[in-house]
Amino acid sequence: GGGMAALRRLLARRPGAVEALTDPHPVPAALLTSMPVAGALMGAGDVIAQQLVEQRGLRGHQSQRTLKMTAIGFCFVGPVVGRWYRILDRLVPGTTKVVAVKKMVLDQGAFAPCFLGCFLAITGALNGLSVEQNWAKIQQDYMDALLTNYCIWPPVQIANFYFIPLAHRLAVVQCVAIVWNCYLSWKANRL
Repeated sequence: GGGMAALRRLLARRPGAVEALTDPHPVPAALLTSMPVAGALMGAGDVIAQQLVEQRGLRGHQSQRTLKMTAIGFCFVGPVVGRWYRILDRLVPGTTKVVAVKKMVLDQGAFAPCFLGCFLAITGALNGLSVEQNWAKIQQDYMDALLTNYCIWPPVQIANFYFIPLAHRLAVVQCVAIVWNCYLSWKANRL
C-alpha cells in the first residue's frame, strides 16, 4: 500500500539506501563492543525487574531468566538495533532537527513495532512456550508494550538522533533502556 510506495520513494531519493539494507561489510567494531553492553544491560534490567518490581528476593531470583535476558541482549538487541541505526543513518543522513524527527518517525513507526514483536516471540520461545502459547502471549502483551514504548521512546530518540554520533547511539539507548529493559523483562516473563 501507501507505506511501501513511500519507502520506495525514500529509497529512490537516497543514493546508497538500497546498499545500506544489504551492506556486505563486516560488523563494525562499535557494534561488536555494544553487544556485550546490550547483554549486560538487558541482564541488569531483568535483575531490577525480579528484585524491585516482582520483589522475589535473592532466594527467589531466577538466574536462568537473567541469563536468557542477557543472551537476548547480546545476540538480538545489540546486533539488530546497532545495525538498524546504521541503516537509518544512511536512509536519512544528517543531524538537523528535521532529520532527527524523520529518523524518530521511521524508528518508532516502522522499526519499534517489528522489533517489539520479535523480542516478545524470542522471549516466549526461550521460555519454552509452544507456538500457540507464544502467539497468545504476544497477542496479550503486544499492544500494551507498544503503547508504553510510545510513552518513553519518541523524545529519547529525537535527542539521540540529534545530539549523539552514530557510533554511540546504541550505548545511549541501552543506558536509558535500563528502565525499559526492566519493563520488558517483567512483561515478557509474566506467564
